[in-house]
Amino acid sequence: MEQQKRYINVLDIGTSKVLALIGEVQDDDKINIVGLGQAPSRGLRAGMVTNIDATVQAIRQAVNDAELMADTKITHVTTGIAGNHIRSLNSQGVVKIKDGEVTQADIDRAIETAKAINIPPDQKILDAVVQDYIIDTQLGVREPIGMSGVRLDTRVHIITGASTAVQNVQKCIEQCGLKSDQIMLQPLASGQAVLTEDEKDLGVCVIDIGGGTTDIAVYMNGAIRHTSVIPAGGNLITKDLSKSLRTPLDAAEYIKIHYGVASCDTEGLGEMIEVPGVGDRTSRQVSSKVLAAIISARIQEIFGVVLGELQKSGFPKEVLNAGIVLTGGVSMMTGIVEFAEKIFDLPVRTGAPQEMGGLSDRVRTPRFSTAIGLLHAACKLEGNLPQPENGTVQEREEGGGLLARLKRWIENNL
Repeated sequence: MEQQKRYINVLDIGTSKVLALIGEVQDDDKINIVGLGQAPSRGLRAGMVTNIDATVQAIRQAVNDAELMADTKITHVTTGIAGNHIRSLNSQGVVKIKDGEVTQADIDRAIETAKAINIPPDQKILDAVVQDYIIDTQLGVREPIGMSGVRLDTRVHIITGASTAVQNVQKCIEQCGLKSDQIMLQPLASGQAVLTEDEKDLGVCVIDIGGGTTDIAVYMNGAIRHTSVIPAGGNLITKDLSKSLRTPLDAAEYIKIHYGVASCDTEGLGEMIEVPGVGDRTSRQVSSKVLAAIISARIQEIFGVVLGELQKSGFPKEVLNAGIVLTGGVSMMTGIVEFAEKIFDLPVRTGAPQEMGGLSDRVRTPRFSTAIGLLHAACKLEGNLPQPENGTVQEREEGGGLLARLKRWIENNL
């Protein structure tokens, strides 16, 4: 019998666009991207839903386009989330090791202990990412199962978000007939897509500059150490251009993408660019130096906020031995790497997702870093679910939640 295909599906619900990706998981767990859909996002501000109907419409359009391309229907998705309601902290959980040898049950108990923290009543825990383990006095353990000891100390990075903001995202997804398997913080997804293991070990900061937010993720010694979300992004640059040049927002966005330069020191400035007028006013010519001056002022402000955030977090730029990795749509702007190197006084590179199969050539740009990271997370989650011998992921999910899936797996395999 022909083996059924395994699909994973993700939604990147951003301030400027909603992106849907469908990946086909191969036997070697490699992912071929077989479906891609995107739609303008009109219902979010700074990563938070402000118009449910508009967000639902954008999600439907993106999902429908991805389904049409992949020739399949999807029912479950992994979703990214951001917004200035996101908070993070590091915590520890200590338990006694049963039977003198670490098991998965010991790890689970230690993580639950670490999650037993006081958070504001309007916040909920979105994720608890393990950083490392300590067994008795042995530090920096990454794979503790099977090791001998008396005490297990688990260090985790806990991410919380406003309950209402999370519920609004879930409501939009559900109104599209979908269910969210997991919600992942967007900078974690971006980091997973663009960083190397060496960078994570040495110390690196990912700065994902999206439309409505700038997301920060700091890695040290191979693990996530700090995350935060700044409610400022590329949309502010568009608004600055629109006001300063007295041109419609759509025209300002086009000018930013096609002619935008991040620094006034960039070589070759002086080209004259046609700027449409508002209403029936005639267009006029503006020098690219003027554009660079407007754009660089806002980017410098965003980078300044990032510097302050790093200092407050306890991970100042001096500990980032691997420097800065820029990703997100704004990171594709001419001159931004050199501008960032001057501000941070660190090596800077632009991060794009690593090559994947299928439509990877179309998505291997910084604009798709979060979505590709979500695909990797969805693949890991899908691999942890019981797999029947036949049936796609969508077919397995129909007709119930986790208990129903477990029941069907038992019936098929025992």
